[in-house]
Amino acid sequence: MSDMPGNPLLMQIGALARSAGDAIMTVYRQDFDVEVKDDHSPLTAADLAAQKVIVAGLSQLDPVLPIVSEEARQAPWDERRQWSRYWLVDPLDGTREFVKRNGEFTVNIALIDNGEPVMGVVLAPATEDLYVAARGRGAWWQVQPDAEWERIYARNLANPPVAAGSRSHGGSAEAIMRRLLGEDYLLQPLGSSLKFCLIARGAADVYLRRGPTSEWDTAAAQCVLEEAGGAVLDLTGTRLHYNRGESLINPEFLAVGDAGIDWAARMREAGLA
Repeated sequence: MSDMPGNPLLMQIGALARSAGDAIMTVYRQDFDVEVKDDHSPLTAADLAAQKVIVAGLSQLDPVLPIVSEEARQAPWDERRQWSRYWLVDPLDGTREFVKRNGEFTVNIALIDNGEPVMGVVLAPATEDLYVAARGRGAWWQVQPDAEWERIYARNLANPPVAAGSRSHGGSAEAIMRRLLGEDYLLQPLGSSLKFCLIARGAADVYLRRGPTSEWDTAAAQCVLEEAGGAVLDLTGTRLHYNRGESLINPEFLAVGDAGIDWAARMREAGLA
């Protein structure tokens, strides 16, 4: 174990995520209603409570810096294209897992600078695990409030490899994964951005996402994984970037722990690219 390297802003954002997590767990422990948004995704009082806590906290830290959040009206592209630096937030990632009460949901807060996540905080409120990272300062894991911080590192590709898979958006990708990783890979289903964190702490090797995700789903955890030594790549092997255009939908991607492998070549061979 080790002390967290000094970064006051990162610690403030971590504390803010824990406050949002407390608001989420208050709802989690009660009966709650589930609404359905226009995109058919679920919405609960916990999403809105966490949103309120995070926006208020970020606004106090820097009232000028814009905030993009899943649970807020999005600024038009003509405005966003002028932003070089802004917060990107998912107050409750994995609402489906929240509704199932399986604990696999997170709070995601990222700072984006010129299209890149330079600070990321991911909290799992149900277990109190907190992952934080900032550019050049590594990735860190705290298992509960006031516990010591542990520096985490992604691992070299294991044999057999472990693929983190989506709990609620699995789909049929077995043939592709066999071509990408070999016949003997192991599958670890998990909800929300926790899949990235599993790779970042060396407990899994890859996460292939087919189908749409939003930018707030991935940015914070991408920062954590990259600072742990991993990478998040689109299916051509290009690093995932943010605020690329009018749409806030990510391309399909592959998150990996072993960044030294030519994943672009592997994806071509597997028929992904």
